[in-house]
Amino acid sequence: MHRTHNINIKSIRPLSSPKDILAEYPLTEDVAQHVVLRREEVCRILSGDDTRLLVVVGPCSIHDPESCLEYARRLKDLASQVADRMMLVMRVYFEKPRTTVGWKGLINDPHLNDTFDIETGLRHARKLLLEVNQLGIPAATEMLEPITPQYIADLLTLASIGARTTESPTHRQMASGLSMPIGFKNGTDGELQIAIDAMQAARHPHAFVGINDEGRTSIVQTSGNPWGHLILRGGRSGTNYSADQLQKAKERLQAVGLSPRVLVDCSHANSNKDFRKQSIAWQDVVRQRLQGDDAAIGLMLESHLHEGAQKLEGDPAKLKYGVSITDGCIGWEETRDLILTSHEQLAATSVSTTGA
Repeated sequence: MHRTHNINIKSIRPLSSPKDILAEYPLTEDVAQHVVLRREEVCRILSGDDTRLLVVVGPCSIHDPESCLEYARRLKDLASQVADRMMLVMRVYFEKPRTTVGWKGLINDPHLNDTFDIETGLRHARKLLLEVNQLGIPAATEMLEPITPQYIADLLTLASIGARTTESPTHRQMASGLSMPIGFKNGTDGELQIAIDAMQAARHPHAFVGINDEGRTSIVQTSGNPWGHLILRGGRSGTNYSADQLQKAKERLQAVGLSPRVLVDCSHANSNKDFRKQSIAWQDVVRQRLQGDDAAIGLMLESHLHEGAQKLEGDPAKLKYGVSITDGCIGWEETRDLILTSHEQLAATSVSTTGA
């Protein structure tokens, strides 16, 4: 008989169930309370009840647990200094969508050598998220693989769907069942409609094929996620963080009954893919806030211990410590200065309603 099945499959390896990996790295009561409270703070910012600026900041991707935790410790100290005007959430991104090919992130390839030890990658990701939360820092990540949330979603304060997957029905359905607020990025062409459509879709109940805690294929039914929000990241048409563009985005969201508050991603097309230009978008949006325009409730920065990026080539042991291996990032000193300067400006011109 002619073979018609799995012709292009090299191998299929069983994966430990979410239940097993969660048992190895259990959610403690202290961390659970931290996650719940931080999610509530984000929701109050999204609703306008908390007027602080939401700042999602950290490495483009996590490839080294040690530098990740050093960054988290530094961010913890900084967060306490600005908590009256800003809520800092750390980017802890484990999955990287690729336009063609390339390293797909710590979960997919934790050893950085194309061995694709996803079993170990999931354990690394969960352990790191526990440690970041134990430091008192809320964590954000991009949801790429629809199975991954079963392993790590209980440790996330905030999630996002990327520009390449916002149009995907699978990701919209997944988002409708997630337990945390979730942002949808505009498309890579700069158009907002696919993100607006995604926000509407994710608000509604869905049923789709997924896995349960035992890892068994299951029918997943959701109730809808009311905390979807728009992330502006620019596109091939250019940047989209100007006051005029934010006002137009606000009007389009209001026209379909969605929250008019957005986050601005200072990287990607909003920096013309030059990490050194992130500060331009940051300062423009902060200026708008100082002038009383509250359309942008948050900002995203790609930031690492040291600026720039390096290529993953050959021996991973030869990589420079604290330097991104995906998109270029600003360094810690610039990150700290941007946040502290903006905090001082915001403190001088407004009275904040905090979520404390």
